[in-house]
Amino acid sequence: MKCPACFNQLSSTTVGKLTVDVCRGGCGGIWFDAFELQQVDEPRESTGEWLIHIERDPKLRVDFARRRACPKCDGVNLKRRHFSAKRRVEIDECPGCGGYWLDAGELEKIRGEMGETARQKEAHAAGQLRLTASVLRYIYQMRTGERM
Repeated sequence: MKCPACFNQLSSTTVGKLTVDVCRGGCGGIWFDAFELQQVDEPRESTGEWLIHIERDPKLRVDFARRRACPKCDGVNLKRRHFSAKRRVEIDECPGCGGYWLDAGELEKIRGEMGETARQKEAHAAGQLRLTASVLRYIYQMRTGERM
């Protein structure tokens, strides 16, 4: 397969149980077949850590404005869209096969965003527990007349 960003040959790379196509020595992008990105998008998923550090050519310049062709589907262009509702990271998705192209650095941004979301959920849940404990304490004090 050819890289949709710099046209180098993609090399198949297996990390753990996941096999993806990477542009090693070129732009450093990664092709994920349908449902593969979900296996590495969170910081707790160790497989994704290796994929952040793909070797690339620092002199190579990629035209991000150019439309890109799907490396798997003949005649199908990738659609640029935001990864999440936070609209921080844009990725390329194939409307034909459901695969994703991530330019160098985008996986790291996605993992950072997912980690931030997880921390916010934990903090929110912890805040709800504190609220619940204070409400219970208040009810206990009201029923028993005790002050704690």
